[in-house]
Amino acid sequence: MNVPLADLKAQYQTIKPEIDAAIQNVIENTQFILGKAVADFEQAFAQAHQTKHCIAVGSGTDALHAALWALGIGKGDAVVTTPFTFIATVEAISLTGAQPLFVDIEPKTYTMDPNKLEELMKTPQGKSVRAILPIHLYGQPAAMDEIQMIASKYNLYIIEDAAQSHLAKFGGKFVGNFGAAACFSFYPGKNLGAYGEAGGIITNDDALAKKMRQLRDHGQSEKYKHEFWGHNYRMDGIQGAVLGVKLKYLNQWTSKRREIAAKYKQQFDGIPNLVVPFESPKAFHVYHQFVLRTNKRSAFQQYLTEKGIANALHYPIPIHFQEAYLHLGYKPGDFPVSEACAEECISIPAHPEMTEDQIEYVIENVRNFIR
Repeated sequence: MNVPLADLKAQYQTIKPEIDAAIQNVIENTQFILGKAVADFEQAFAQAHQTKHCIAVGSGTDALHAALWALGIGKGDAVVTTPFTFIATVEAISLTGAQPLFVDIEPKTYTMDPNKLEELMKTPQGKSVRAILPIHLYGQPAAMDEIQMIASKYNLYIIEDAAQSHLAKFGGKFVGNFGAAACFSFYPGKNLGAYGEAGGIITNDDALAKKMRQLRDHGQSEKYKHEFWGHNYRMDGIQGAVLGVKLKYLNQWTSKRREIAAKYKQQFDGIPNLVVPFESPKAFHVYHQFVLRTNKRSAFQQYLTEKGIANALHYPIPIHFQEAYLHLGYKPGDFPVSEACAEECISIPAHPEMTEDQIEYVIENVRNFIR
């Protein structure tokens, strides 16, 4: 049996008539950049997260850069994030001219450790920090109550990296309601994925929303009136149409992910040398990835692959070990939890298109390997 890590073809078949009609409508109306389909999606996505504004952009990286840029983050500033992430989080900081600073993650949630953040703020480096960029990794929100307290204490912006956490909650509140803005990726394999590159930013700040809308469109307030220079970060009309259809199913798909995750955890919990995902009591985890942890990862990955069970490593090289960021001067041992997770974490299939037979096949083979 083959079990894919995601099955976008199967997902498309379940909503094909709606998707096809939505795309055809964009083509017939020739609204290929922004347009009504994008505007309708923006309104619906903001509403889904109980925020005032959504600004649709070309990718998750665009979203992060535009949010930081709109807040005036730049040369001479520092932004704190974690090294256990996809490089786009850190690239967005670099693109503004600011310096990325890292703190380690919590060993259970794999998200920013507030204690390490507080420690950093008390160092000389902390004096240049203007913003915190916590990552809601794998679908699990970071400890936003503690991070908010630290941000308030030191007068810092919070920009949430919610690229993997559509509809996730912390303390009963949707992500996107804890800081200046939250940034999403709609890369095809995400819980809410486009049929190409796409991203979005949500915020409750009217002035910030206006500025980000202008930044995504060359600084325009209206056609050919440029108040400042910006970039081309606009979303395609077809992506807005696809996302508008798929958003209607996101709650249903999220419930299925959580159902599969619960079944996995029930079957895997307590198995020696296998760590299952932890869900913070304050969090509503949306399981973009179901990530196991084992110090036998290499053999485990080979076994799964041989059995036809797709898998992936998110992420095998922490950012401070990437050649692109060696200039920051970090060394092995600076972030021990991130470094251990990079060597031990492995993602297995847990997507809503999985059949019961596929779920049982994954369970059986994971248990067989550990035994």
